[in-house]
Amino acid sequence: MYIPHMFRFDNQPELVAFMKQYSFASFVTTADQLPVATHLPFLVEEREGNVWLRSHLAKINEQAAQLNNTTALVIFSGPHAYISPEHYNKWESVPTWDYIAVHAYGQVTVIEDEAGKAALLEQTISFYEAAYQQRWDSLPEKYKTGMMQGLVAFEMEITKLQGAKKLSQNKTTGERERIATQLEASADNMEQALGKAIRNLP
Repeated sequence: MYIPHMFRFDNQPELVAFMKQYSFASFVTTADQLPVATHLPFLVEEREGNVWLRSHLAKINEQAAQLNNTTALVIFSGPHAYISPEHYNKWESVPTWDYIAVHAYGQVTVIEDEAGKAALLEQTISFYEAAYQQRWDSLPEKYKTGMMQGLVAFEMEITKLQGAKKLSQNKTTGERERIATQLEASADNMEQALGKAIRNLP
């Protein structure tokens, strides 16, 4: 993605933490030279210094048929909001949008074996709702097997990470203060989070 230098962040621990926090992401591949996307929850793992993404989608999803060894883009989106020019010192100003996002690129590998697929589902349960594990364990094996047969599990090693934080860094301290104050006073949780991120800029 296009990222002006002042809005770029590339600290790996920060990128990984962001992906874990905003782990419901857009999974993008191509088919017949057209982009195809599915919105999925992801597990984010670090192995020997490399970052991996793991998830699953329905087997009947057309995207599932062309996953193995394909290159994918996963887009993680964080807080974002419209920024009015009323906050700016100069009259000759235009509106903009502040946001935080991470793009992850890598090659997809389908998890073929049932044990690996089951392990992925249990890791997903552990991350998103550990309390559900007991209920999952009590379900009939026939039901769980049927569920797993209807999905395609996959993982991808990230080969390229891009992070963008457009938080009005190109504005004055006073302008950012006015923007952050308005966003933090919003009833929208996303705007509140963005206001906090702007205020916490170094």
